[in-house]
Amino acid sequence: MRDIIFKSIFFFGVLFICILFLPSLLMPKKIVLFGGKLLGYWSSICLKAFYSTKIVIKGKENIIMDTNFFIACSHQSMFETFYLQTVFNSPIFILKRELLNIPIFGWYLKKIDSISIRRNKVAKDNLNFIEKIKLIMEKTKRPVIIFPQATRVAPNEIVPFKKGVGRIYKELNITCQPVAINSGKVWPKSGDMKPNQTITISILKPIKTGIEEKEFVNLLEKEIYYELGLAN
Repeated sequence: MRDIIFKSIFFFGVLFICILFLPSLLMPKKIVLFGGKLLGYWSSICLKAFYSTKIVIKGKENIIMDTNFFIACSHQSMFETFYLQTVFNSPIFILKRELLNIPIFGWYLKKIDSISIRRNKVAKDNLNFIEKIKLIMEKTKRPVIIFPQATRVAPNEIVPFKKGVGRIYKELNITCQPVAINSGKVWPKSGDMKPNQTITISILKPIKTGIEEKEFVNLLEKEIYYELGLAN
């Protein structure tokens, strides 16, 4: 019953914020980005109120401040898609194309320069997505965020990272900010939510440029899974 009440109130709040900010679609982008941060704070408020969830951010000193970078983050829950907007400077999301078709919510994703791809397909839209990333990053100076597992996974599940994260690292030639989040222990992809738990957001040391693409993907995967307690 608590899960039903939580999700009802949480998504009602998301819908309310989306409707409240509808006029911002005709305004400067920074107003829409502020609405995104509100969604991040709303997710944490609901988790704390209903499940006594504690949210801890480790490694703030590792956040890259002086150069362009992209974020590669583990993905266990909806939580990180909302909350990371409060940790980093309004990241640009790389997401599956279907999300852009969601009424109202998809309008906001387009407004904030989200980059869509067709998963598991060689499509025209996928061929030039690196060029899209370069153009948007040069224009906005915001970091790109990618979830290299490509989908939400269970807390103890080890899924090989997709090759796309290596392509971004190689072709953009910018530093990677690895992030590990254990949010699935509270808000899993399926099953009941768990009370009195801690969501830890671990901002790991940057991986600088100059590593061979395959070696980079292996290193990134190892460091994130090690932080999650899933690798030696």
